[in-house]
Amino acid sequence: MANEKISRMKQINEILSKAADAYYNTSDTIMTDAEYDRLYAELEKLEEETGVILGGSRTQNVGFEVSSYLPKVQHPHRMLSLDKTKDREQLAQWLGSHDGLLSWKLDGLTVCLYYEDGKLDRAVSRGNGEVGEDLTANARHIKGIPARIPFKGHLALRGEALIGYKDFERVNESLSEGEQAYKNPRNLASGTLRSLDSKIVAERNVNFFAFALTEADNYDDNSFANSLDWLESLGFQRVYGELVNAQNVVEAVGRFEKNIAQNDFPSDGLVLVYDDIEYGKSLGETVHHPKNGIAFKWADEKAETTLREIIWSPSRTGLINPIAVFDTVELEGTSVSRASVHNISILKKLDLAVGDTISVYKANMIIPVIDANLSAAEHTCEMASSMIPEKCPACGGDAVINRSDDGIETLFCTNEECSAKHEGRFEHFVQRDAMNIAGLASSTIKTFIENGFLHDLSDFYHLERHKDKIISLEGFGERSYSQIISAVEASRNTELYRVLYSLGIPNIGRAASRLICARYKDPEKLIALTHDELTQIDGIGDVLADEYVDYFADNSNAESFRRLLSELNIAKDNDDEAENASPIAGKTFVITGAVHIFKNRSELKERIESLGAKTASAVSSKTDYLINNDSTSTSSKNKKANELNIPIITEEEFMDMIK
Repeated sequence: MANEKISRMKQINEILSKAADAYYNTSDTIMTDAEYDRLYAELEKLEEETGVILGGSRTQNVGFEVSSYLPKVQHPHRMLSLDKTKDREQLAQWLGSHDGLLSWKLDGLTVCLYYEDGKLDRAVSRGNGEVGEDLTANARHIKGIPARIPFKGHLALRGEALIGYKDFERVNESLSEGEQAYKNPRNLASGTLRSLDSKIVAERNVNFFAFALTEADNYDDNSFANSLDWLESLGFQRVYGELVNAQNVVEAVGRFEKNIAQNDFPSDGLVLVYDDIEYGKSLGETVHHPKNGIAFKWADEKAETTLREIIWSPSRTGLINPIAVFDTVELEGTSVSRASVHNISILKKLDLAVGDTISVYKANMIIPVIDANLSAAEHTCEMASSMIPEKCPACGGDAVINRSDDGIETLFCTNEECSAKHEGRFEHFVQRDAMNIAGLASSTIKTFIENGFLHDLSDFYHLERHKDKIISLEGFGERSYSQIISAVEASRNTELYRVLYSLGIPNIGRAASRLICARYKDPEKLIALTHDELTQIDGIGDVLADEYVDYFADNSNAESFRRLLSELNIAKDNDDEAENASPIAGKTFVITGAVHIFKNRSELKERIESLGAKTASAVSSKTDYLINNDSTSTSSKNKKANELNIPIITEEEFMDMIK
C-alpha cells in the first residue's frame, strides 16, 4: 500500500512539474488552477500519510527553474508562496485577535523592485523564488513603476505586473493571421515582460501594483497597511486592500466577491496579511510559505444540470468548436446555460451525450466550465463521437477531424468559401504586412460584414457609400468614420507584393509574394502564371505553385484581384536596385532562437527579404547563414549548421553585415 502511495506521489510530482514549467517558463497553461490545487492537496495528504517527501517535491519548491534568455539574478531573500484556503471562516480563525489587510490576489507576474538614491536600480522577476530574471529595461516602461522617487535610501518592494482584460483583447485582435492568440491576460503579461523589446511592453500597457514593502532605510512604521499607503505616496500604484478583523473579514470577502465582474485587472483570489509587521515576522516561515499571510481562493460554486445539446460553432480560422447547451443554472450570481467544450478530445474525454447529468462551475468566477459528466458510466465514448457533424453548420461543406502532433483532435471546415471564414480573409487583408489599414480591428470588420458593407476586398475602398449607416452604428461616429477612411486612403499607395500577399492565397506568404513579384511585375501576368514558370523561381516549390495556380484558376478570384488593383496606386518596383546594392543579395538565411534587436522573427525575415536575400525554415546545404543569438545552443539547427560548416551569426553580426 505504501509503495502504491509513493508511486502516486511520483506521478503527481511529474504532472505538477510540467504544469509549473509551462506556467513559469513558457507563459502557457496546461491545466486549470482548480486541477493544480486538487493534485497539490492530494500530494500533501500522501506526504503526511507516508511520512515521505520525495526529492524535488512540488510541496518543497516555489515556481520552477528559469529557462528564458534574460540575465539571471539571485534574490537576496527567498520568495515563497503563501499558504492558501477556500474556507472564509478559516480566515477569521487565522486572524484571531489581530487586525489584517485583505487585498486582491492579482494574477500576473510577480516583480521585485530595488531603488538606490531615489532611482530604479533593478527589477527582477520571481523566477523559482531564489533566482529570477532581470527585467529592469522593461520595468522603465511599466505604468505604476516610477523612475525616480522622493526617497534617497535603499528601498525594496514587491508587486504584480499585469495586463487588463481590455488591453488583452486589444492585443489579441491585433495579431496577424496565423499567430496564436494568448489564452489569458497572465500569459500575455508574462510573455510581454520577457520580451527584449521594451517598446512592446509600452505598447501593451503593462501595469504594476505594489503589494509589499520588504526593505526601506530608516522606515519604522509597523503597520502593513500604512507601508502600502507610503509606497503610494512615493508614486507607486498599490493593490487595493481593506483593514479587517476576525469579526468582519467574512463580510469583507463578500464585498470583494461582488466586485470581481467589474474588475478590468485579473485576480485569482484574495490575500490576508497581519497588519502588525513585527508580529508577522516573529512567526517565521516553513520551507514553502511564510506565516505572516494566507491566500484565499474562491471555492468554485458547482451546480448539477442536464445537457440538452451540443452545438457546433464555426470560426474564421475554419475550426468548428463544440459548445454544450444545458438547463439554466445560477452560478456566482448569474444565469449560465452554455459552456465551451473547446475541442473533440475534451468532448470525448468527458464522454458527453444529450441527456447526461453534468456538473458545471465558473473558473475564477467568470468562465463557465464543465467539471464532470456524472452520467459517463452509463454509456461509451461512441455516444460523444456520434454527435460530431460531417458537415459545417455554416456552409454545409465537408467537416474533417484534424489531429495535432500532441494528439488533440479538432473539427475543421474544408470549404474555402465558408461564410464563417470571410472575417479572417478581411482581417488578413488589412494587417500591417499586407495592405496595412490601421484601426480596423476584428470587431469592426465583423460589424461591417454583418451590415453588408464588405463582400469583396475592393469594398474597403468604397466605405463612403455607407457613411450615414456607419456613423449611426453603436460605438461609431463622425470621428471614427473619418479615421477609418483616412487609413483606407493611405493604403491605396502600396507595393505589388503586398497586394498579392493580401489576397490570402493558401501557403503564399510574404516571402513567396515578394519572390514572385520580383520576377513578374505585370499584374495580368501574375494571374496567368503557370506551374512551370512558378517553380523556376528559386524558393517556390511544387506545393506553393499548385496552390497559386489553383487560386487564380477560379475566375472569381482573378476578377476580385483586378477590381482591387483598379483602386490602388502601385509603387515602382525598386527591388532590382536594392538587390544590386545589397551585400546579402541572393544569400539564404535560417533564423532560430530568441531575437532582441528586432521586434520578432517576422520583422527580421522582412528585413532580410527586403535586401534581396531569402529565408528558409530548415538548415540545409543551401543555407548561407544561421542567425542564432546563442551560438552555444545544442539545438538541432545549430548541430546541423556545425555539421555543414555553415556560419552561425548573432543579430549584431547580421547588422554589421548589412551596413
